[in-house]
Amino acid sequence: MSAKSEMNQRTTSQESPSPLAWLSAAVWPLMCALPLALTADDLPTHYTKVFPSKWYSYDPEVDSPKPLGLTLGILAVAVGHVFLVPIFYMYRIGYFNGGKKPLSIQSAGSQDYFFGEGLKTHLSQPEGFVLLTLYLSVTWMYDLMPKSYYSFEGTIQWSRVFMCLATQDGLQYAMHRLEHRVSPEFYKKSHKPHHRFTNPRLFDAFNGSVPDTVLMILLPLYATANIVNDCNVWTYMAFGSMYANWLVLIHSEYTFPWDGIFRKLGLGTPGDHHVHHKVFKYNYGHLFMWFDQIGGTYRDPQNYAPKLFNIGV
Repeated sequence: MSAKSEMNQRTTSQESPSPLAWLSAAVWPLMCALPLALTADDLPTHYTKVFPSKWYSYDPEVDSPKPLGLTLGILAVAVGHVFLVPIFYMYRIGYFNGGKKPLSIQSAGSQDYFFGEGLKTHLSQPEGFVLLTLYLSVTWMYDLMPKSYYSFEGTIQWSRVFMCLATQDGLQYAMHRLEHRVSPEFYKKSHKPHHRFTNPRLFDAFNGSVPDTVLMILLPLYATANIVNDCNVWTYMAFGSMYANWLVLIHSEYTFPWDGIFRKLGLGTPGDHHVHHKVFKYNYGHLFMWFDQIGGTYRDPQNYAPKLFNIGV
């Protein structure tokens, strides 16, 4: 096939998504469905109407951490996933786009796999949700978090959610670059297992190694909590769910309708992250591209390697 024919074929395949495709954007507020429902005063789901007060009342001078906060925090991520997975499945099969599958990030096409197998692999990775749950359990029940994190007073502090996301990603960017740069042996034992996915799919997000998860996710998480140390439990829940689910979304093998807006704002998209998985040395950020832009490591998939990525990514 000539280069012109190839370009025409790629251009033809890049039709604008149907307006219905924007229904998939419901995944964003639904990530925070649990803390939103539990803090809505006018709903019967408000936490004071659901749980006995002794389960959530907290005096930092005399009380130990309440297991309810830990349980709800883990459930917040799980509930976000309960919405994300079926929405992505419907989007993947073209349910929101007249039966047409969405645009794959890489020009080579997306991975061919059974959805059930991908989901099973995703949920069963010990270095993924298992390790995250262990981290949350230890830091929470052993009273290692800032005192405000145990408080149920108030509602979601959205400015603090943003600060947590930005701080976490900045620290994760630094750790990510270090894992690539310290030494070949260090990289081999930590981050290289995740880089076997040069054309990742949604379900590859937490498939790597235990050292990688500890260095690039858990240590930054704990540092973030101590830097942004005035959050309440609802803010921590919203941040945790948005962070985990957004990390999954940027590993998607397909574009999303909001990617163009996100890229203009410097927010992380699957296209941006595929650049890192494909060529390894750029786009170390995950949720935000600001740190790559400041550090000179950002590359737009269209301008940097148009032959590797589809038009419109």
